Amino acid sequence: MKKDVMILTGAGQIGMAIARRMGYGKKIVIGDKNPDNAQAVAKIMNDAGYDADAVEMDLSSRESIKNLIAKAQESGDITMLVNAAGVSPRQAPVEAILKVDLYGTAVLLEEVGKVIREGGVGVTISSQSGHRMPALTPEEDEQLACAPAEELLELDILQPENIRDTLHAYQMAKRCNEKRVMAESVKWGEKGARIS
Repeated sequence: MKKDVMILTGAGQIGMAIARRMGYGKKIVIGDKNPDNAQAVAKIMNDAGYDADAVEMDLSSRESIKNLIAKAQESGDITMLVNAAGVSPRQAPVEAILKVDLYGTAVLLEEVGKVIREGGVGVTISSQSGHRMPALTPEEDEQLACAPAEELLELDILQPENIRDTLHAYQMAKRCNEKRVMAESVKWGEKGARIS
């Protein structure tokens, strides 16, 4: 039987709390790079009466994101995205933070935006960290918002010589998340969906 589908990326406590609040009656497809984490959250959800499946998903890979979406579509229309995946400045080097938190989030919003059903919703869990750095130029903000996802990591402001440390990389990723959500909200809106 087909159901409305929620995609949850990131098998952590924040994402699970949102899924528990918003996901009853839906098929919840949980994507995480660590399959054990995804399975553990799916078990907790299923034991509480939800309908959840775990899928191994690497947010830094467009192919992996598309595979997660395809798996979700097997159960029905995607009506909700909860993006709680990412790495912190203490968990990963600069390159991984930019590839996962910045590029991966941009790709996820883009790919889910292509298939979200009319009336669908999405939320990306970010951080105040994107606001705890000096303002970027309008041109830099526009690049973060609108550059094709495959060109994001080539932007001058994201080159190694312009990123001081893992905290700065994280701040840039979170600034990019904010700008991407703004840009994608226009595209989602054209489909009668919304994202924040």
